[in-house]
Amino acid sequence: MTNNDILRRLRFIFDFSDSQMMALFASGGFNASRELVSDWLKTDDKPDFKALRDVHLAIFLNGLINKKRGKREGEQPEPEKKLNNNIIFRKLKIALDYKDEQILETMVLAGFPLSKHELSAFFRKPGHQNYRECQSQVLRNFLKGLQVKLRGAAVDVSETGA
Repeated sequence: MTNNDILRRLRFIFDFSDSQMMALFASGGFNASRELVSDWLKTDDKPDFKALRDVHLAIFLNGLINKKRGKREGEQPEPEKKLNNNIIFRKLKIALDYKDEQILETMVLAGFPLSKHELSAFFRKPGHQNYRECQSQVLRNFLKGLQVKLRGAAVDVSETGA
């Protein structure tokens, strides 16, 4: 999954408008123009498509955490310059204030059940003996389950023109 795919799916799942997307980026510490957000949301076969860098997705996810959980006191966290699926998954878990059971239920909605042990391995530190890299398939199915939970029956985001 690319960063742009993740951004498109999150926009669809939460039904964010352009203004809300810009506000999320601003809350994370980056003032994104409507045009730039629009270019990030385009599919890669469109001429105006721009690839979303890791740092900008991290900023967006930090903004999502601020929106859903409230801004934390003091200094805001620095956005990661390099993201992987484990970090993205963790940030979504924080933003949604999900416990393991809620994530497991969401995965079942996507038709992709996980055990509690498999799930906990994604949230361990990379040096831990039980750490496991989160594959795109897991993240994709979590987003699919979220979509089913929040929007109803799953629809392929690429079919919506988003």
